[in-house]
Amino acid sequence: MTKKYLLILGLVVYIFSTSATFAFFGFRGRTQPKVEKKQPITETTEKETALGTLLKIDPAEPKDEPCPLNGKLYTKMEKEAWSKRRPLAVMIENSPDARPQSGLTRADVIYEAVAEGGITRFMSLYYCDAQRDDVVLAPVRSARTYFIDWASGYNRPMYVHVGGANLPGPANALGQLSDYGWVMQNDINQFSVGYPTFIRNKNRLSRPVATEHTMQTSTEKLWAVAEKRGWTNINPETEEDWAEGYKGLSYMPVGQETKEGNVLDVKYDFWSGYKQFSAEWRYDPEKRLYLRFTGGEPHKDLNNDQQLFAKTVVVLKTKEKGPIDELRHLLYQTTGKGDALIFSNGQAYQAKWAKLKRTSELKFYDKLGKPFKFNRGLIWISVLDNSNEVTY
Repeated sequence: MTKKYLLILGLVVYIFSTSATFAFFGFRGRTQPKVEKKQPITETTEKETALGTLLKIDPAEPKDEPCPLNGKLYTKMEKEAWSKRRPLAVMIENSPDARPQSGLTRADVIYEAVAEGGITRFMSLYYCDAQRDDVVLAPVRSARTYFIDWASGYNRPMYVHVGGANLPGPANALGQLSDYGWVMQNDINQFSVGYPTFIRNKNRLSRPVATEHTMQTSTEKLWAVAEKRGWTNINPETEEDWAEGYKGLSYMPVGQETKEGNVLDVKYDFWSGYKQFSAEWRYDPEKRLYLRFTGGEPHKDLNNDQQLFAKTVVVLKTKEKGPIDELRHLLYQTTGKGDALIFSNGQAYQAKWAKLKRTSELKFYDKLGKPFKFNRGLIWISVLDNSNEVTY
Protein backbone atom coordinates (compact mmCIF):
# COMPACT_ATOMS: atom_id res chain seq x y z
CA MET A 1 0.00 0.00 0.00
CA THR A 2 1.55 3.22 -1.07
CA LYS A 3 2.22 6.16 1.22
CA LYS A 4 -0.14 8.34 -0.84
CA TYR A 5 -2.96 5.81 -0.49
CA LEU A 6 -2.56 5.60 3.30
CA LEU A 7 -2.70 9.36 3.60
CA ILE A 8 -5.96 9.56 1.65
CA LEU A 9 -7.53 6.73 3.68
CA GLY A 10 -6.62 8.41 6.97
CA LEU A 11 -8.16 11.67 5.87
CA VAL A 12 -11.44 9.93 4.96
CA VAL A 13 -11.59 8.15 8.33
CA TYR A 14 -10.98 11.46 10.18
CA ILE A 15 -13.72 13.28 8.31
CA PHE A 16 -16.20 10.45 8.91
CA SER A 17 -15.47 10.15 12.64
CA THR A 18 -15.61 13.92 13.18
CA SER A 19 -18.96 14.20 11.43
CA ALA A 20 -20.39 11.28 13.37
CA THR A 21 -19.23 12.71 16.70
CA PHE A 22 -20.66 16.18 15.91
CA ALA A 23 -23.98 14.67 14.83
CA PHE A 24 -24.22 12.48 17.94
CA PHE A 25 -23.45 15.17 20.51
CA GLY A 26 -25.33 17.82 18.56
CA PHE A 27 -28.43 15.66 18.72
CA ARG A 28 -27.99 14.99 22.44
CA GLY A 29 -27.37 18.68 23.20
CA ARG A 30 -30.24 19.99 21.13
CA THR A 31 -33.14 21.23 23.29
CA GLN A 32 -36.71 21.18 22.18
CA PRO A 33 -38.53 24.54 21.92
CA LYS A 34 -40.11 25.49 25.23
CA VAL A 35 -43.88 25.56 25.01
CA GLU A 36 -45.41 28.03 27.45
CA LYS A 37 -48.59 26.91 29.04
CA LYS A 38 -51.28 29.47 28.41
CA GLN A 39 -52.87 30.91 31.50
CA PRO A 40 -56.63 31.36 31.61
CA ILE A 41 -57.72 34.92 30.93
CA THR A 42 -59.67 36.47 33.76
CA GLU A 43 -61.30 39.85 34.08
CA THR A 44 -60.10 42.15 36.85
CA THR A 45 -59.96 45.83 37.64
CA GLU A 46 -56.67 45.50 39.50
CA LYS A 47 -53.61 47.31 38.14
CA GLU A 48 -49.98 46.93 39.16
CA THR A 49 -48.35 50.17 40.28
CA ALA A 50 -45.35 51.39 42.20
CA LEU A 51 -47.19 50.60 45.43
CA GLY A 52 -48.44 47.18 44.33
CA THR A 53 -51.95 46.23 43.33
CA LEU A 54 -54.48 49.02 43.26
CA LEU A 55 -58.02 48.77 44.47
CA LYS A 56 -60.42 46.22 43.06
CA ILE A 57 -63.63 48.18 43.41
CA ASP A 58 -66.96 46.41 43.47
CA PRO A 59 -69.29 48.44 41.21
CA ALA A 60 -72.17 47.45 43.47
CA GLU A 61 -70.53 48.88 46.59
CA PRO A 62 -72.40 51.99 47.74
CA LYS A 63 -70.78 55.39 47.35
CA ASP A 64 -71.50 57.13 50.62
CA GLU A 65 -68.08 58.45 51.72
CA PRO A 66 -67.56 62.16 50.92
CA CYS A 67 -64.21 63.31 49.58
CA PRO A 68 -62.74 65.83 52.04
CA LEU A 69 -61.62 68.11 49.19
CA ASN A 70 -64.81 68.47 47.14
CA GLY A 71 -67.59 66.47 48.80
CA LYS A 72 -68.00 63.94 45.95
CA LEU A 73 -69.09 60.49 47.18
CA TYR A 74 -66.88 57.39 46.96
CA THR A 75 -66.81 53.85 48.34
CA LYS A 76 -65.53 52.82 51.76
CA MET A 77 -62.65 51.00 50.07
CA GLU A 78 -61.54 54.20 48.36
CA LYS A 79 -61.77 56.10 51.63
CA GLU A 80 -59.63 53.49 53.36
CA ALA A 81 -56.98 54.03 50.67
CA TRP A 82 -56.89 57.82 50.79
CA SER A 83 -57.02 57.84 54.59
CA LYS A 84 -53.47 56.46 54.64
CA ARG A 85 -52.15 59.35 52.58
CA ARG A 86 -52.10 63.11 52.25
CA PRO A 87 -53.24 64.94 49.09
CA LEU A 88 -50.91 65.69 46.21
CA ALA A 89 -50.70 69.33 45.06
CA VAL A 90 -49.09 69.18 41.62
CA MET A 91 -47.89 72.12 39.52
CA ILE A 92 -49.06 71.71 35.90
CA GLU A 93 -48.25 74.24 33.20
CA ASN A 94 -50.68 75.75 30.70
CA SER A 95 -48.58 77.18 27.87
CA PRO A 96 -49.92 76.24 24.41
CA ASP A 97 -47.04 73.79 23.96
CA ALA A 98 -48.17 71.96 27.11
CA ARG A 99 -51.65 71.23 25.82
CA PRO A 100 -53.32 68.85 26.08
CA GLN A 101 -52.16 68.20 29.62
CA SER A 102 -52.40 64.81 31.29
CA GLY A 103 -54.48 64.16 34.40
CA LEU A 104 -56.52 67.34 34.92
CA THR A 105 -59.88 65.56 34.63
CA ARG A 106 -58.93 63.37 37.59
CA ALA A 107 -58.21 66.16 40.06
CA ASP A 108 -60.46 66.96 43.02
CA VAL A 109 -59.65 70.69 43.08
CA ILE A 110 -57.74 72.88 40.61
CA TYR A 111 -56.27 76.35 41.19
CA GLU A 112 -55.40 78.54 38.20
CA ALA A 113 -53.41 81.78 38.16
CA VAL A 114 -50.83 83.54 35.98
CA ALA A 115 -47.27 82.30 36.52
CA GLU A 116 -45.54 84.98 34.44
CA GLY A 117 -45.98 86.83 31.17
CA GLY A 118 -49.72 86.22 31.05
CA ILE A 119 -49.21 82.44 31.00
CA THR A 120 -51.44 80.65 33.50
CA ARG A 121 -50.46 77.65 35.59
CA PHE A 122 -52.48 75.06 37.47
CA MET A 123 -52.09 73.52 40.90
CA SER A 124 -54.12 70.30 40.78
CA LEU A 125 -55.00 68.48 43.97
CA TYR A 126 -55.30 64.68 43.85
CA TYR A 127 -56.65 62.67 46.76
CA CYS A 128 -59.94 60.83 46.25
CA ASP A 129 -60.57 60.21 42.55
CA ALA A 130 -56.97 59.12 41.97
CA GLN A 131 -57.29 56.06 44.23
CA ARG A 132 -58.87 53.97 41.47
CA ASP A 133 -55.85 53.86 39.17
CA ASP A 134 -52.45 55.37 38.47
CA VAL A 135 -53.01 58.80 36.89
CA VAL A 136 -50.34 60.13 34.53
CA LEU A 137 -49.57 63.81 35.25
CA ALA A 138 -47.87 66.16 32.78
CA PRO A 139 -46.22 68.46 32.15
CA VAL A 140 -45.08 69.29 35.68
CA ARG A 141 -43.52 72.74 36.18
CA SER A 142 -42.00 74.96 38.84
CA ALA A 143 -43.20 76.31 42.17
CA ARG A 144 -44.66 79.77 42.79
CA THR A 145 -45.10 81.42 46.17
CA TYR A 146 -48.85 82.06 45.94
CA PHE A 147 -49.59 78.45 44.99
CA ILE A 148 -47.61 77.41 48.08
CA ASP A 149 -49.82 79.74 50.13
CA TRP A 150 -53.00 78.11 48.79
CA ALA A 151 -51.52 74.63 49.24
CA SER A 152 -50.72 75.54 52.85
CA GLY A 153 -54.43 75.54 53.61
CA TYR A 154 -54.56 71.78 52.94
CA ASN A 155 -52.63 70.75 56.04
CA ARG A 156 -49.21 70.08 54.46
CA PRO A 157 -50.10 68.19 51.28
CA MET A 158 -47.38 66.63 49.12
CA TYR A 159 -46.29 69.68 47.08
CA VAL A 160 -45.00 68.49 43.68
CA HIS A 161 -42.93 70.67 41.33
CA VAL A 162 -39.82 70.97 39.16
CA GLY A 163 -37.64 73.55 40.86
CA GLY A 164 -39.13 76.98 41.30
CA ALA A 165 -38.67 80.72 41.58
CA ASN A 166 -35.60 81.36 43.73
CA LEU A 167 -34.55 84.99 43.33
CA PRO A 168 -34.10 86.73 46.70
CA GLY A 169 -37.25 88.54 47.70
CA PRO A 170 -40.95 87.88 48.25
CA ALA A 171 -41.27 85.61 45.19
CA ASN A 172 -38.57 83.19 46.42
CA ALA A 173 -40.69 80.04 46.35
CA LEU A 174 -37.83 77.59 46.97
CA GLY A 175 -36.59 79.64 49.90
CA GLN A 176 -40.07 79.69 51.39
CA LEU A 177 -40.43 75.91 51.08
CA SER A 178 -37.27 75.64 53.16
CA ASP A 179 -38.39 78.31 55.65
CA TYR A 180 -41.75 76.59 56.14
CA GLY A 181 -40.07 73.24 56.88
CA TRP A 182 -41.58 71.54 53.86
CA VAL A 183 -38.33 70.38 52.26
CA MET A 184 -37.89 67.43 54.63
CA GLN A 185 -41.56 66.88 55.36
CA ASN A 186 -43.82 67.12 52.30
CA ASP A 187 -41.93 68.72 49.39
CA ILE A 188 -41.48 66.52 46.29
CA ASN A 189 -39.12 68.48 44.06
CA GLN A 190 -38.02 66.77 40.84
CA PHE A 191 -34.56 68.21 41.37
CA SER A 192 -34.13 66.00 44.45
CA VAL A 193 -36.14 62.96 43.31
CA GLY A 194 -35.46 62.43 39.62
CA TYR A 195 -35.83 59.27 37.54
CA PRO A 196 -37.90 57.06 37.46
CA THR A 197 -40.44 59.04 39.52
CA PHE A 198 -40.09 61.83 36.96
CA ILE A 199 -39.26 61.29 33.29
CA ARG A 200 -38.76 63.54 30.28
CA ASN A 201 -41.33 62.11 27.90
CA LYS A 202 -40.48 63.78 24.60
CA ASN A 203 -43.02 61.60 22.79
CA ARG A 204 -45.98 62.54 25.00
CA LEU A 205 -47.51 64.67 22.24
CA SER A 206 -47.74 64.05 18.52
CA ARG A 207 -45.55 67.08 17.84
CA PRO A 208 -42.09 68.18 18.98
CA VAL A 209 -41.97 70.60 21.91
CA ALA A 210 -39.19 72.16 23.98
CA THR A 211 -37.74 70.10 26.83
CA GLU A 212 -39.39 72.20 29.55
CA HIS A 213 -42.80 70.95 28.37
CA THR A 214 -42.04 67.23 28.77
CA MET A 215 -41.78 66.42 32.49
CA GLN A 216 -44.09 63.56 33.46
CA THR A 217 -44.91 61.61 36.60
CA SER A 218 -47.93 59.80 38.06
CA THR A 219 -49.99 59.77 41.23
CA GLU A 220 -48.80 56.35 42.39
CA LYS A 221 -45.15 57.17 41.75
CA LEU A 222 -45.52 60.29 43.88
CA TRP A 223 -47.30 58.51 46.71
CA ALA A 224 -44.56 55.84 46.56
CA VAL A 225 -41.96 58.55 47.22
CA ALA A 226 -44.05 59.85 50.11
CA GLU A 227 -44.42 56.36 51.58
CA LYS A 228 -40.69 55.65 51.28
CA ARG A 229 -39.95 58.87 53.15
CA GLY A 230 -42.52 58.14 55.82
CA TRP A 231 -44.81 60.95 54.71
CA THR A 232 -48.12 59.29 55.42
CA ASN A 233 -51.47 60.63 56.60
CA ILE A 234 -49.80 61.79 59.81
CA ASN A 235 -48.88 65.46 59.75
CA PRO A 236 -45.25 65.61 60.93
CA GLU A 237 -45.69 69.08 62.38
CA THR A 238 -48.75 68.36 64.52
CA GLU A 239 -48.43 64.53 64.75
CA GLU A 240 -52.15 64.27 64.07
CA ASP A 241 -54.05 62.47 61.32
CA TRP A 242 -54.36 64.61 58.20
CA ALA A 243 -58.17 64.39 58.30
CA GLU A 244 -58.28 65.66 61.89
CA GLY A 245 -56.48 68.84 60.90
CA TYR A 246 -58.54 69.63 57.82
CA LYS A 247 -62.14 70.84 58.06
CA GLY A 248 -62.94 71.45 54.40
CA LEU A 249 -65.71 73.36 52.68
CA SER A 250 -69.47 73.14 53.21
CA TYR A 251 -71.64 71.11 50.85
CA MET A 252 -75.25 70.57 49.92
CA PRO A 253 -76.88 67.64 51.77
CA VAL A 254 -76.26 64.23 50.19
CA GLY A 255 -78.73 63.68 47.36
CA GLN A 256 -79.49 67.38 46.97
CA GLU A 257 -78.15 70.06 44.63
CA THR A 258 -78.87 73.70 44.02
CA LYS A 259 -81.59 74.47 41.48
CA GLU A 260 -80.57 74.90 37.86
CA GLY A 261 -80.36 78.36 36.37
CA ASN A 262 -79.75 79.92 32.97
CA VAL A 263 -76.11 80.99 33.32
CA LEU A 264 -74.92 78.86 30.43
CA ASP A 265 -71.70 80.63 29.44
CA VAL A 266 -68.96 82.18 31.59
CA LYS A 267 -65.95 84.01 30.11
CA TYR A 268 -62.91 85.84 31.50
CA ASP A 269 -59.35 86.82 30.61
CA PHE A 270 -56.43 86.65 33.00
CA TRP A 271 -54.47 89.36 31.17
CA SER A 272 -55.80 91.65 28.48
CA GLY A 273 -54.52 90.72 25.03
CA TYR A 274 -53.49 87.16 25.98
CA LYS A 275 -56.31 85.32 24.23
CA GLN A 276 -54.44 82.00 24.21
CA PHE A 277 -55.26 81.78 27.91
CA SER A 278 -58.82 83.13 27.84
CA ALA A 279 -61.12 80.84 29.82
CA GLU A 280 -64.68 79.96 28.87
CA TRP A 281 -67.08 77.60 30.61
CA ARG A 282 -70.20 76.29 28.83
CA TYR A 283 -72.86 74.63 30.92
CA ASP A 284 -73.97 71.13 29.93
CA PRO A 285 -77.47 70.62 31.43
CA GLU A 286 -77.41 66.86 30.87
CA LYS A 287 -74.16 66.35 32.80
CA ARG A 288 -74.84 69.34 35.07
CA LEU A 289 -71.22 70.38 34.56
CA TYR A 290 -69.36 73.31 33.06
CA LEU A 291 -67.12 72.33 30.12
CA ARG A 292 -63.81 74.15 29.70
CA PHE A 293 -62.59 76.04 26.63
CA THR A 294 -59.17 77.72 26.54
CA GLY A 295 -58.21 80.18 23.84
CA GLY A 296 -61.49 79.43 22.10
CA GLU A 297 -60.77 75.68 21.79
CA PRO A 298 -62.11 72.70 23.79
CA HIS A 299 -59.52 72.03 26.49
CA LYS A 300 -58.90 68.28 26.76
CA ASP A 301 -57.05 65.73 28.87
CA LEU A 302 -54.51 63.68 26.88
CA ASN A 303 -55.05 60.64 29.11
CA ASN A 304 -58.67 60.09 28.10
CA ASP A 305 -59.43 62.69 25.40
CA GLN A 306 -62.11 64.03 27.72
CA GLN A 307 -62.88 67.76 27.80
CA LEU A 308 -61.95 69.45 31.05
CA PHE A 309 -64.90 70.18 33.27
CA ALA A 310 -65.92 71.48 36.67
CA LYS A 311 -68.92 70.93 38.85
CA THR A 312 -68.27 74.36 40.33
CA VAL A 313 -66.27 77.25 38.85
CA VAL A 314 -64.99 79.83 41.35
CA VAL A 315 -63.59 83.16 40.18
CA LEU A 316 -61.57 84.50 43.10
CA LYS A 317 -60.88 88.24 42.89
CA THR A 318 -57.77 89.57 44.60
CA LYS A 319 -54.86 91.97 44.16
CA GLU A 320 -52.24 91.00 41.58
CA LYS A 321 -48.82 92.64 41.84
CA GLY A 322 -45.94 92.58 39.39
CA PRO A 323 -43.87 91.71 37.57
CA ILE A 324 -41.64 92.31 40.57
CA ASP A 325 -38.23 91.14 39.25
CA GLU A 326 -36.23 90.53 36.09
CA LEU A 327 -37.80 87.09 35.67
CA ARG A 328 -41.30 88.62 35.60
CA HIS A 329 -42.47 86.86 38.75
CA LEU A 330 -45.83 87.90 40.20
CA LEU A 331 -47.45 88.08 43.60
CA TYR A 332 -51.08 87.71 44.62
CA GLN A 333 -52.79 88.65 47.83
CA THR A 334 -53.55 85.21 49.25
CA THR A 335 -54.65 86.11 52.78
CA GLY A 336 -57.34 88.42 54.08
CA LYS A 337 -60.73 88.78 52.41
CA GLY A 338 -62.12 89.49 48.96
CA ASP A 339 -64.90 89.01 46.45
CA ALA A 340 -65.71 85.87 44.51
CA LEU A 341 -68.14 84.67 41.87
CA ILE A 342 -69.31 81.07 42.08
CA PHE A 343 -70.94 79.24 39.15
CA SER A 344 -72.66 75.88 39.54
CA ASN A 345 -75.69 74.17 37.94
CA GLY A 346 -76.28 77.20 35.74
CA GLN A 347 -76.48 79.56 38.71
CA ALA A 348 -74.26 82.56 39.46
CA TYR A 349 -73.62 83.53 43.08
CA GLN A 350 -72.01 86.63 44.57
CA ALA A 351 -69.72 85.44 47.36
CA LYS A 352 -66.78 86.34 49.60
CA TRP A 353 -63.52 84.51 50.20
CA ALA A 354 -61.43 84.55 53.37
CA LYS A 355 -58.07 83.12 54.41
CA LEU A 356 -56.85 84.46 57.73
CA LYS A 357 -53.19 83.41 57.40
CA ARG A 358 -51.02 81.29 55.15
CA THR A 359 -51.82 78.02 56.89
CA SER A 360 -55.56 78.77 57.15
CA GLU A 361 -58.03 77.03 54.88
CA LEU A 362 -59.54 79.07 52.05
CA LYS A 363 -63.22 79.60 52.85
CA PHE A 364 -66.17 80.96 50.90
CA TYR A 365 -69.28 82.69 52.23
CA ASP A 366 -72.62 83.59 50.66
CA LYS A 367 -74.12 87.10 50.58
CA LEU A 368 -75.58 86.54 54.07
CA GLY A 369 -72.15 85.74 55.50
CA LYS A 370 -72.87 82.03 55.95
CA PRO A 371 -70.55 79.27 54.65
CA PHE A 372 -71.32 78.75 50.97
CA LYS A 373 -72.73 75.28 50.29
CA PHE A 374 -71.05 73.75 47.26
CA ASN A 375 -72.49 71.11 44.98
CA ARG A 376 -70.37 67.96 45.21
CA GLY A 377 -67.71 67.44 42.57
CA LEU A 378 -64.60 68.95 41.01
CA ILE A 379 -64.01 72.57 42.06
CA TRP A 380 -62.03 74.87 39.75
CA ILE A 381 -60.70 78.10 41.27
CA SER A 382 -59.46 80.77 38.85
CA VAL A 383 -57.65 83.70 40.45
CA LEU A 384 -58.05 87.12 38.79
CA ASP A 385 -57.03 90.65 39.61
CA ASN A 386 -59.81 92.77 41.13
CA SER A 387 -59.99 94.85 37.93
CA ASN A 388 -60.73 91.90 35.62
CA GLU A 389 -64.21 91.51 34.20
CA VAL A 390 -66.23 88.30 34.08
CA THR A 391 -69.06 88.01 31.55
CA TYR A 392 -71.97 85.63 32.04
